[in-house]
Amino acid sequence: MPSGDAVTERIAPTDARLRIDLLGRVSIRTTAGGDVRLLGRHAQALVTLLALTRRPRTREAIAADLWPDSAAISTGPLRQALYQLRQALAAAGADPDDILEADSESLGLRPDAVSSLDVDAFERCTDDPDCGPERAVALYAGDLAEGLGHDCFCAERERLADRFEDALATVAAARLADGDVNGARLAAEQLVIRDPLREEAHAVLIAVHGLVGTRSQVVRQYRRVTEILARELGEVPLPETDATYRLALSRAVQRSRSRAELMDPPSRRPLAVLSR
Repeated sequence: MPSGDAVTERIAPTDARLRIDLLGRVSIRTTAGGDVRLLGRHAQALVTLLALTRRPRTREAIAADLWPDSAAISTGPLRQALYQLRQALAAAGADPDDILEADSESLGLRPDAVSSLDVDAFERCTDDPDCGPERAVALYAGDLAEGLGHDCFCAERERLADRFEDALATVAAARLADGDVNGARLAAEQLVIRDPLREEAHAVLIAVHGLVGTRSQVVRQYRRVTEILARELGEVPLPETDATYRLALSRAVQRSRSRAELMDPPSRRPLAVLSR
């Protein structure tokens, strides 16, 4: 077995490091442009866990996280996944030993093997006011490791999704304030689909309907959020939502009156008849 120092001294060539995307579908490329095609879900799950962990762990611990119900965690799925990963790296033009820090007991990615990870870029953006929520939303290509149902990813997937939804709520409100009504509607609708309990997204949609929709659309959206909150939380809408609803109704009615006046202008006064 090589010593710990011998393992960590190896440095990946700059053009053979990895660009790893885990938001949405798992995607890996080398910095030289080679696709690392991981055909099996075992290999995709393994590289996802290694990229998120950032340090070598025992093979038994890795296997127990990924395949807790496997009867042969040390020799079954993990061995197959590692073989597939090494084959994919080699086919993409990268030396697997430059990427993987491995011995008979432990396994991990070398610290210098990853040049970029989209999860890191997304989190940095959500923490940086100068980056902004619009950029954060654009960076979020999908939930973590979509298609991989391993329980060990659930907590991290939910944590990242919460950050995305917070950014999406901010984007919807900011677009509405800037007069981008359609953009606000799209962001709010996306948020409501992801989490129907996000009351602020319903409030944006209520406001949008007040600006460009009908009175019935305003009422339906308000009823929808009222029913959801009552059913799921046993609560009523917040005072801000009620105020948004009243303002939206007023705007929808006023817009209807303005259209009616255009359709039916005041009649002209009759011409006076001059007597001779």
